[in-house]
Amino acid sequence: MAATADGPAAGDGASGSGPLGDDERAELTALRARLAVTRSRHRVRSFFSALLITLAAVLAPLGAVAVWAADIVGNTDRYVATMAPLADNPQVRRAVTDQVTAAVMDRIDLDSLLSSVAPSDLPGVKAALGGISGPITSGVTDFVHGTVATFVSSSAFSTIWEELNRRAHATVVDALTGSNDSAVQVEHNTVTLDLAPVVAGVKQQLVDRGLKVAGRLPDVHTDFTLLKSDEIGRVKTGFRALQLAGDWLPVVTVVIAGAGVLLAVRRRRALVAAALGVAAGVAVLGVALALFRTFYLDHLSPDVHHAAAAAIYDQVVRFLRASVRMVITLGVVVALGAWLSGSGQWAVRVRSMWESGIAAVREAAGVRSTGPVGPWVDRFRVWLRWVVVAVASVVLALWPYPTGMVIFWIALVTVAGLAVIEFLDERPAVDTTGGGERGAGALTS
Repeated sequence: MAATADGPAAGDGASGSGPLGDDERAELTALRARLAVTRSRHRVRSFFSALLITLAAVLAPLGAVAVWAADIVGNTDRYVATMAPLADNPQVRRAVTDQVTAAVMDRIDLDSLLSSVAPSDLPGVKAALGGISGPITSGVTDFVHGTVATFVSSSAFSTIWEELNRRAHATVVDALTGSNDSAVQVEHNTVTLDLAPVVAGVKQQLVDRGLKVAGRLPDVHTDFTLLKSDEIGRVKTGFRALQLAGDWLPVVTVVIAGAGVLLAVRRRRALVAAALGVAAGVAVLGVALALFRTFYLDHLSPDVHHAAAAAIYDQVVRFLRASVRMVITLGVVVALGAWLSGSGQWAVRVRSMWESGIAAVREAAGVRSTGPVGPWVDRFRVWLRWVVVAVASVVLALWPYPTGMVIFWIALVTVAGLAVIEFLDERPAVDTTGGGERGAGALTS
């Protein structure tokens, strides 16, 4: 009975199922209080982390537009270099050819042309020619059109096109920034190029090809519509702000995203969310550019050459679209890298498959040992991986205007570098029989 009586008491003491003492109860209360404080801090950190990451996702497309406004739209040389390829665009050439032809034909005096063919003392011949003035006009139009097309296809037109865009760019920037409102205006919310230099070059070619009446034409000014929008006069403040933000807004965006990641309780998961969030924000900008393109072209006046306007729009936003593709690619690459470095089930499986694949390549190549290199790589493999990643990051940072394909190839070369490290790595295998290591040349996954 004593043993029975002592049994429960001993059991309670051993199992700890008895009532808590005052000290134990106080300790438990303190632990619960600290746990509640920790949970509260985690909630606060998670909230502000999510807020910062969301803010970075919102600022990302604005950062891309700011760089575009400062480096392309706000820089004359880069703008001219961006627009220069349009001189070789078939749609732009066709639009310029049609407009210059129409301008020249409007000023060619058919009577003067007939007088040059029929002397004034032969009125009968003039009357006969006047009866077929329609076919003559059509023939002259075709002749002029062919001459204009030849000139527009020449290097002289490319030079004139660049100079015209240089002048137009100065006008647009002055109007958008308000730096010279008294002298420079964008008329009727339309940016135009005066094709007078093109007409002058065409006139000389017409004279050289036998159409002497073209030499008596006065200076012909005809405006080629480059951009037309009712919003040009309303975006002055916004454009100026984006131009001033320039290259700083993307840096601020990255800093905010980094702060959100560092503040998070689960930083790797936050890094994945930040990378995908920034990519998604910039993807919205890409969709907006496509939608605005349709809206812009649908609201152009009928007298504007729509195919040429589409080509010009695509060229103007080409750098912005490239930035969109670049940020999306970079975001996906960073998110994928962060996910693969985690301890999730699928991430571990992918890494195991990667290591097994490299080991299989070594086995197929017959490489059993790389000498002293293998143990050295195994010793410093973590540092070597970070060096590869750091070099890739520096290359990306120093690359001028990287595209999505540039990001892809940098990522591919980075993966190849990591594969080389894994290939050279010789990890000592553990002897499960208790004999210690199998040898420095053994391969393990």
